Amino acid sequence: MVFDYIQKYPHRTKQILGISYEQLQSLLNCAIKRHQEIKTKLQSRKIRINAAGGGRKELLSTGEQVCLCLFYLRQMPTFLVLGMLFGVSKTEANDTFHYWIPILRDILPSSLLEQVSNSESELLVVQEVLTNFRLLVDSL
Repeated sequence: MVFDYIQKYPHRTKQILGISYEQLQSLLNCAIKRHQEIKTKLQSRKIRINAAGGGRKELLSTGEQVCLCLFYLRQMPTFLVLGMLFGVSKTEANDTFHYWIPILRDILPSSLLEQVSNSESELLVVQEVLTNFRLLVDSL
């Protein structure tokens, strides 16, 4: 539902996910590439009993899965509501979110605070710099 809505009205992507449609497309390309790398690596180590392609098919496309994760991070609904919005169970929504989070953390850059969290002196400098700025929060 949400992913279809974004495809139909790309100019509303920023309101829904917090990023522009072009940024979403770029992120999807990187995420799909990383997902394929992970799948290939897992398949190479897997001992097969059944032929490849067997088993339950995924309910959501890769784009919908990434969109589900981004929607959760932006809107913070319960997994029950998230599942309803994407047409899956709350367990599927939870599993999908937790699968994609490490991939997105790997693709996207860390925040400034995360980058300096190991160095106390750098952390103090960053905190001092950040106190000089005002934070504006856009909420509904």
